[in-house]
Amino acid sequence: MALSPLNQRRWRSFRRNSRAFWSLIIFSVIFGLSLFAEFIANDKPILVKYRGEFYTPIFNFYAETDFGGDFQTEAIYRDPEVRCLIDSGGLEQCFDDPDGIIEQIDAGRFQADGFERGWAIWPLIPYSFNTSVDRPGAAPLPPNSQNLLGTDDTKRDVLARVIYGFRLSILFTLIVTGAASLIGIFAGAIQGFFGGWLDLIFQRVIEIWSATPSLYVIIIMFAILGRSFWLLVALMILFGWTGLVGVVRAEFLRARNLEYVRAARALGVGNMTIMFRHMLPNAMVATLTFMPFIVTGTIGGLASLDFLGFGLPSSSPSLGEMTLQAKQNLQAPWLAFTAFFTFAIMLSLLVFIFEGVRDAFDPRKTFS
Repeated sequence: MALSPLNQRRWRSFRRNSRAFWSLIIFSVIFGLSLFAEFIANDKPILVKYRGEFYTPIFNFYAETDFGGDFQTEAIYRDPEVRCLIDSGGLEQCFDDPDGIIEQIDAGRFQADGFERGWAIWPLIPYSFNTSVDRPGAAPLPPNSQNLLGTDDTKRDVLARVIYGFRLSILFTLIVTGAASLIGIFAGAIQGFFGGWLDLIFQRVIEIWSATPSLYVIIIMFAILGRSFWLLVALMILFGWTGLVGVVRAEFLRARNLEYVRAARALGVGNMTIMFRHMLPNAMVATLTFMPFIVTGTIGGLASLDFLGFGLPSSSPSLGEMTLQAKQNLQAPWLAFTAFFTFAIMLSLLVFIFEGVRDAFDPRKTFS
């Protein structure tokens, strides 16, 4: 669908802001790659060929017996015995000397009755966010060719956790910011447009609600209901929607007596049409000015809760939990540097993008 002339001017204004435009490209590439984290960092193959059939372990559960093994539990694809069974087509010799058979198959010297070569395509990083790395030494382990950013204090690959944690943080922020902003904009528009007793009562409710110690409420709710991603999303929206109410309310109070609003009322245009088709676009500049603070505040809130141990479940790939590990393991500076640069790059890109969006919606710059 083609953009309207106004939106075309806004897009040209955004592109003229080279910092915002390139930040959008860089962020889109990083976030796009993180959406396919399972294909980039995983302890399971992307695709397996075994006895002429294809298997997709990253999407489906396959027991070891599916590859000629003995157990009904999920196959451990890095285990030499399982790898030998896949490469050899399920030959029983794998139970005696899997490493030797793998070496012969790789060298092209293996011959046996019923041998049918299989193969597996692996991700670039052979670890998921919760995979324990098989390396000698005491954790946390420093970076090397096997773990480019080292491991944490439970021998999990830091780079894999950064990829999954980045995706989780951004998705969490988009959901919370989007839902809270819609509620806040709608509430502020209702207050500012109608005013009077509705505005007065609503303001007192917001003042009381804003004074509620949200951090304590989240901790109490988690203690009662247990930690979960969607519960945290709901609680963050519940306490975050008031952030935009004030600025939207002020813009609607200022605009509700302007001539174009009075003319629309005189023509019989409905209140909702006036509010969201005519008045809201004029309030978007002030609204978008506050969006970077809401986005960065949401990311910071999630990281703070994880740092304190009251955020996402402990099994989740959390950037805040990585920051806590950096604090507890000062002898492992790679943890602190990774956490710092991850947050710095992520927040800087988002702030630059929203600055460009804000300027693109500013009529003084769009039409200049």
